[in-house]
Amino acid sequence: MSLTPSNMLPLGTTAPDFTLLDTVTNNPVALQDIRGAKGTVVMFICNHCPFVKHVNEELVRLSNDYRVTGFGFVAISSNDVVNYPEDAPDLMWKNARDNNFTFPYLYDETQEVAKIYDAACTPDFYLFDSEMKLVYRGQLDNSRPGNGILVNGRDLREALDNILNNNPQRKDQKPSIGCNIKWK
Repeated sequence: MSLTPSNMLPLGTTAPDFTLLDTVTNNPVALQDIRGAKGTVVMFICNHCPFVKHVNEELVRLSNDYRVTGFGFVAISSNDVVNYPEDAPDLMWKNARDNNFTFPYLYDETQEVAKIYDAACTPDFYLFDSEMKLVYRGQLDNSRPGNGILVNGRDLREALDNILNNNPQRKDQKPSIGCNIKWK
């Protein structure tokens, strides 16, 4: 298990557009389809990474808590499925079902979306405001597999709450840490 940090895309970046296959519905989903009135969370995850497995329940809780307040959520897997077959689309569908994902789980077969988002690891989180400008990128919280800290989504929840309450975002955003994206 490698420890790869986020690349920390510059704040203020406009959300790069995409259309990818949703492995649950087998339909194409565009960024505009999941865009929330208050903001949008784009998550790069995968099936096999222990860092992602560690936070899956919180991703569902977080999505359920904030979708009703006007946020859109989407998860994307960009891993090379030839060398990492456990991340294949049919297993993404199973993973989404087994974890009760309430957000689309998209397959980035060409890895183009991961590249334009400068995604580096799984999990990697991006929060865009209502104008689709990046206001937060980095970790979900301080919990990591085996470190004894409870998963609570503190950092991302704080960023979402800052949008809801019209508060400024923290400038000292911490990068996420996880498995590197498996590039072709």
